[in-house]
Amino acid sequence: MKKSVFFAFMMLISLPIFAQESQTAYNFLRLPVSAHVAALGGDHITLNEDDASLCFHNPALIQNVSDRTLNLNMMTYMQGTVTGSAAFVRAAGNRGTWAVTGRYMDYGKMKETNVRGEETGTFGARDVCIGGTFAYGLTERISGGVTAKMAASYMGNYNSLAALVDLGLNYYDAEHEWSISAVARNLGGQLTAFEDEYERMPLDLQLGVSKRLVGSPLRLTATFVRLNDWEYGIGKHLIIGADLLLGQQFYLAAGYNGMRASELKVSDGKEEKAYGAGLSVGGGIQLERFKLHVAYAKYHVSASSLLINVSYAL
Repeated sequence: MKKSVFFAFMMLISLPIFAQESQTAYNFLRLPVSAHVAALGGDHITLNEDDASLCFHNPALIQNVSDRTLNLNMMTYMQGTVTGSAAFVRAAGNRGTWAVTGRYMDYGKMKETNVRGEETGTFGARDVCIGGTFAYGLTERISGGVTAKMAASYMGNYNSLAALVDLGLNYYDAEHEWSISAVARNLGGQLTAFEDEYERMPLDLQLGVSKRLVGSPLRLTATFVRLNDWEYGIGKHLIIGADLLLGQQFYLAAGYNGMRASELKVSDGKEEKAYGAGLSVGGGIQLERFKLHVAYAKYHVSASSLLINVSYAL
């Protein structure tokens, strides 16, 4: 029975997250948390803004977040799945900033069967990750950050546990509005595993750049992702996005993710089509103490997703 339950769980996990990522565990960590990042394509690491949700993508970016900011996030996903996250950010001296974070994904109830395929009940499955982040201003333009986190996956009466680290660097030239970042996400490994078979972590090495055009409300962003895995063509590693900055308080954003468009293609009998997968749009309101960000994109072949961030400086 254990093998039947385990197989059903792995099938469930591999479908909503990218199909070609079945070699790695904890793939819910690949999903975006920041709605602004999601609107720009899903994996950007160079946004220097007062947005606490950015620490999930690049720990160095919380240098720009207001002291005592509480951030809550939710994402609609395929039917029966619930996912959300939260962060709290505090200043630590003149150059330091720390944050505590958590994210959660519940896959709902599934049928449990024996080796003959007979139903014997139901079981639940969920993923959880908690972490702590610290960022420090190394110079006036360079900041570095690190996130230490524990990820756990639960399947009925079984579970696995992993210890992971994210590392990030950001260079930001405020005068010319250049931002360049490098990030290593999900370094680490499993402490305990299902079936005693230890799996690879969803390691992701990323490089990104963003630039606001002089005298223009347009900011362009590009990020190379999964640089540790060259199984794909270079075009699939590139995510591009653009912001239309409508003053200090409002923005509209759009992006394209070639990797996601390729992995979510569905055949109609004649050819494979992405049906909008890979494209994303969004916008936000950024007031002095209150921030609201919304993004729309597709992360599963059967449903589109709405991602919402709300932040408030206490």
